[in-house]
Amino acid sequence: MPHALELGGRASRIALLAIALGICSPSRPASAQVARADSAAVLLGAAADFEREGESDTAETLYRHITGRFPDTPAAETARARLEAAGAERSQAGGETELKVWSTIYGTWLGIMVPLAFDVDRPEPYGAGLMLGAPGGFFGSRAFAASRPLSLGQARAITWGGTWGALQGMALARATDLGGSEGESGQAIVASMIAGSAVGIAGGMVAARQEIRPGTATAANLGSLWGAWLGLASSILLDLEENPTYATAAVTGNAGLVAGAFAGSRWPLSRSRARLISVGGLIGTVAGFGLLLLADTDFEDASIAVPLTGSIAGLVVGTALTSGNDARQETGGDAAADDTPPATGALLGWSGGDWSLSVPLPSPVLDPGRWDSGRDGVAWSVRLLNARF
Repeated sequence: MPHALELGGRASRIALLAIALGICSPSRPASAQVARADSAAVLLGAAADFEREGESDTAETLYRHITGRFPDTPAAETARARLEAAGAERSQAGGETELKVWSTIYGTWLGIMVPLAFDVDRPEPYGAGLMLGAPGGFFGSRAFAASRPLSLGQARAITWGGTWGALQGMALARATDLGGSEGESGQAIVASMIAGSAVGIAGGMVAARQEIRPGTATAANLGSLWGAWLGLASSILLDLEENPTYATAAVTGNAGLVAGAFAGSRWPLSRSRARLISVGGLIGTVAGFGLLLLADTDFEDASIAVPLTGSIAGLVVGTALTSGNDARQETGGDAAADDTPPATGALLGWSGGDWSLSVPLPSPVLDPGRWDSGRDGVAWSVRLLNARF
């Protein structure tokens, strides 16, 4: 019942807002009765009231309606600023959450890897590592996030820095044959991974001193993985030895990391576009393996050459097909709210080949019946479809 009352109160307020707009209109044609700037200002005031009362979802819906329906009004500028501020708050909340989750997993990983690096064969150190590692990682990241604001892109620079550093440490140990004998080599690889993750986290913290867009962070992460795969496949085709293969993958992975970060910062590359480009590469890789199965070839290098070619072709095609997505800027947060077309004020919207779904909001329109009869007036309309060609 309280929820029903709350819903009823919200609907009543919107209805009263509609009535107020109709009553306050002077007796003249509707185009002059309800000026665009006045309508937007009234909606902006209502959105601000909802925001003060904690109804952030309702307020954001109204802000988006104002920017979509009245884009050239002063109220729309204010609404855009408030949407950007809300996006920044979501980004910080998402960054803190991601850092806590990753740090908890990383602490658990350290709890196992540290005793393993010392070749401990008793269960007690591993048990103590698990008991101390997970809470240590969580509370450590919580304290760090509380000491300074942390956006989603900044958090991902730190988390991927730790993950990528561990992979780099493993590649370095294998490339240099660190540790010599088989048993000592295993311990050396674990120790190198721990050291590499620490260096990566430190590097991520340095990079996170400045703002990093989520799209830039995603492009850098995916670029490092694709760079490592391209280097690994190329080194196998060139028939390099095992150790040079690891070294090549590490070098090309770092090159991909730098290239992805540069592309994401140089152009307004969104998270969605970076992911779609990567999906294109994945489709090309899988299609390459499928082609191998269909062809049933005995050519040894084809098992690497064909998927590699498919990867490159998929990345190129994915980049070309998603070129229009760069116009959509992100305001942060895990949700891809900015990757959807702007709200049109209608239940269904169509613009530029894209469909959108939003909350239909009432808007003042000319009442044809009253206009035909010679009496001035406005009607309150709720649009179900808005198509722009």
